[in-house]
Amino acid sequence: MFRAEDYVKVDSLSEAYELCQKRSSLVVGGMVWLKMTSVTKRTIVDLSGLGLDKIEETKEEFRIGAMCTLRQLETDQGLDQYFGGVFKECTRHIVGVQMRNLATVGGSIYSRFGFSDILTCLMALDTYVELYHGGIVPLEEFAKRPVRRDDRDILVHIIIKKDGRKAAYTTQRNSETDFPVIACCVSRWGNDWYVAVGARPGRAQVVKIKDDGYDSLAQLAGEAADSFTYGSNTRASGQYRRQLAAVYTRRLMERLTGRSVSKG
Repeated sequence: MFRAEDYVKVDSLSEAYELCQKRSSLVVGGMVWLKMTSVTKRTIVDLSGLGLDKIEETKEEFRIGAMCTLRQLETDQGLDQYFGGVFKECTRHIVGVQMRNLATVGGSIYSRFGFSDILTCLMALDTYVELYHGGIVPLEEFAKRPVRRDDRDILVHIIIKKDGRKAAYTTQRNSETDFPVIACCVSRWGNDWYVAVGARPGRAQVVKIKDDGYDSLAQLAGEAADSFTYGSNTRASGQYRRQLAAVYTRRLMERLTGRSVSKG
């Protein structure tokens, strides 16, 4: 059971950052996973009074506050219309509405969980994270960083550029609300395909494949799937995951190009 000695609802990011420089402090969001641990902290830091629970849209980008819930991501009309419903698809299997009303986008991205549907989806888009101390960093770069106890920065916003690309998302699960066996998101911009694969079971990675010189989408999808490494655990073998990645990547490409989705 998680325990904390003190709770601070901060009035500014500078106050939160100062508190978080102590290893005994921790920023909390929805506390969905944290409450199931046996971690003990002296101080937990609450960012809910800083207005970071909004999704803002401009002509150039979407800015998603770190305290936005997964349910907000799922139901936001601007995101839904611009990206063709991909955020509804990447959130709808995450346990249930009650949990999605608690879990925060910032918690999903900052933790860089290997099973994260949200991280996989955002990796296929032109996405950046805004850190209080570290500034704006491409999500692809941020996702590669190890999760370390001495990393005391604070995630403020997730920024998605409006570059015109659409995306499609799918997963394979052993049961409806289980963690994914594999998670795939594909987007297209011009002649470039962006393929993100998560739950391999490692955290999501993305590869860019240029649509030149391939005889079929199946060949293109196979090339993308071979760009990743896959591991085995109790949910699936690495070989099975690689096969799923190739099939689902092809199907998502077919969906984005308007071709009929084949059964293989």
